[in-house]
Amino acid sequence: MLKTARIHSLDSLRAIMMLLGLVLHSALTYNVTYHGSVWSIKDTASTTIVTDFLVLMIHSFRMPVFFLIAGFFGAMLFYERKPWKMIHNRISRIVFPFIVFLIILTPIVQFSFGYASKIFEGNENALTTSLAPFSDFYFYIPKSTSHLWFLYYLIYATAFAVVLAFLLKQTPKVTSKIKRIGNWIFQKPLVRILVFSAITFILLTLLQTPMIASSTALVPDTNTFVHYTSFYLVGWILYTSKEHLETLKKYDWLSTILAVLLVMSQGVILEYTNLGLKPNSFSFLLISFNSLTVWLFIFGITGLFIRYGSNYSKRMRYISDASYWVYLIHLPLTALFPILLRNIPIGGIPKFLIVTTATGIVCFVTYHFCVRNTFIGKFLNGRKYPSQR
Repeated sequence: MLKTARIHSLDSLRAIMMLLGLVLHSALTYNVTYHGSVWSIKDTASTTIVTDFLVLMIHSFRMPVFFLIAGFFGAMLFYERKPWKMIHNRISRIVFPFIVFLIILTPIVQFSFGYASKIFEGNENALTTSLAPFSDFYFYIPKSTSHLWFLYYLIYATAFAVVLAFLLKQTPKVTSKIKRIGNWIFQKPLVRILVFSAITFILLTLLQTPMIASSTALVPDTNTFVHYTSFYLVGWILYTSKEHLETLKKYDWLSTILAVLLVMSQGVILEYTNLGLKPNSFSFLLISFNSLTVWLFIFGITGLFIRYGSNYSKRMRYISDASYWVYLIHLPLTALFPILLRNIPIGGIPKFLIVTTATGIVCFVTYHFCVRNTFIGKFLNGRKYPSQR
């Protein structure tokens, strides 16, 4: 029962991390910070520093937590369902959806961002010029992974971990030693935070950046791969030490609160001091902040979900099932909905909340009526649900 409860809580955590992508992308349009080609849409009349802090905070933990939980479930499949079944599962649930939705969404994402950018720039022919490329075959060919970049690197992280696991199977003494070290680290709250923060600090120093800018290029980026694979591998090791999951509840609130305070402090340093630092400036101060913050968030949030999210909930199960679809299709909506609000003088925070809510409603409604009990739902989640559920 305890094992099942833990799985429920971690699966819920995975789903929430995916859904936070909707919140993050809805906020970017109203950021004071200019994000260039990464996010070309900006409602200049409704920017607010609140959304900048929100984006900074979500970005500091969302994908690291996701990759760690993915590593945990990857290891569970590898050791409980056997390696080849795990590989088949990951190909079905990650590789195929990535390829299919990258092809389907490429023209939609390009149009929505091109159109929205032109509208906010005051281009009177925005619709005509944005529709013109649809007649060009090249327009349909993916030039980047867009918001599906995390699936792209999840494929690489999974492949790397599987190869490593096969190799370690040939060296049981090394495997046993890694497990003993993992058991010792995970059961000690202060030790695990310090050890993993130190590892992240070393990696970020070697990569010469305090914050990894997620690469959407089709050519794999070394920094992105190394950074997120490190969290995936820790999640894999956490599975081998799963008997200590309950210890993550110790200091979970304290860890989360400290992480939030560190993010706020970092935001103040970036925005209100004359140090001349940017989020990606090579600074030992920022590297220290990010290395400690990410692990405080990881162990704090994971502990909170184990504490409060272990009981089975039909609502949370539904949200978890829907999260994959919601993330896949949300991005064009977060680009198009701001267009409808651009001339309404209500401020950046209300606009952000409206865009987030409207996008969420469309995504969940389409999931319920067009995905959950269809071949799409089976393609994404491995099963169709009865229509009455």
